[in-house]
Amino acid sequence: MQMIRDVTGLNEARDGSMPDPKSLVGVQKMAAANSNVATRHILLSSMFLTTEVAEALSLRISDILEYSPTADAFVQSIGAHNVATLKEMSELHLYDFGIFLELEPDEEEKQMLENNIQTALAQALIDLDDAIDIREVRNLKLANQLLKIKRKRKQKRDQKIQQENMQAQAEANTQTQQAAAQAEIQKSQINSQADIQLESVKAETKLHHLREEVRLKKELMQFEFDLNTSLRDQERNSTEKLEGMKEAGKDKRENVKASAKKFESSGNDILGGGMGLDKFNPQIGN
Repeated sequence: MQMIRDVTGLNEARDGSMPDPKSLVGVQKMAAANSNVATRHILLSSMFLTTEVAEALSLRISDILEYSPTADAFVQSIGAHNVATLKEMSELHLYDFGIFLELEPDEEEKQMLENNIQTALAQALIDLDDAIDIREVRNLKLANQLLKIKRKRKQKRDQKIQQENMQAQAEANTQTQQAAAQAEIQKSQINSQADIQLESVKAETKLHHLREEVRLKKELMQFEFDLNTSLRDQERNSTEKLEGMKEAGKDKRENVKASAKKFESSGNDILGGGMGLDKFNPQIGN
């Protein structure tokens, strides 16, 4: 068994036998990898043969439909509808068929791809939807290429979003500045209107005070005029009364003088003994 393993390159890690339970997992993986290297030429040859057979079958079917006299038998075998579909193959080249074989990745290669996906997700280079799409790809090379494409698209999308955010922020700042300027203008207008109203109230108050002062002065002047008029009337009345009293006194004196003269002219103003009556005349002062 060991000689067969040495010749074929198969070891206990691949031949299905029970491996040593004490062997480490890493050692088993290394043994499986060495065995894969030893038998890789067999795998490649089988893939080559499969690809060549597929290409030969494609060419043969095209030749049958175009040149072979057994085309009618072929039609009867697969049906006219299917033959009509296959007739399009006569106009195709071999590379148009896209015949190729790719091995599915092993667990180690899948783990490397998963590590790349996790690293890209951790650094926000791709989204979760992108990671799901990449895991669906069975071809490891295509999966890695898709990872690169998704990363580049994510970068472009993030740059676009960042530019849109910057533009939106700039527009918001502009609107904020415009709103602040508008508010400042409105504040200035309100202050100006308030100042105008204050000045108007002051002017009205001052005008009211002036009018009230004029009214009070008019009333005071009228009161003074009325008082002066009353005083002049009283003074005039007093003067007239005084003049009347003077005239009355004057008339009385004249009457007394007239009576005295009349009394003297009667010759009875001298008593016996030669004493006159002049000293008994009334003495009326001015």
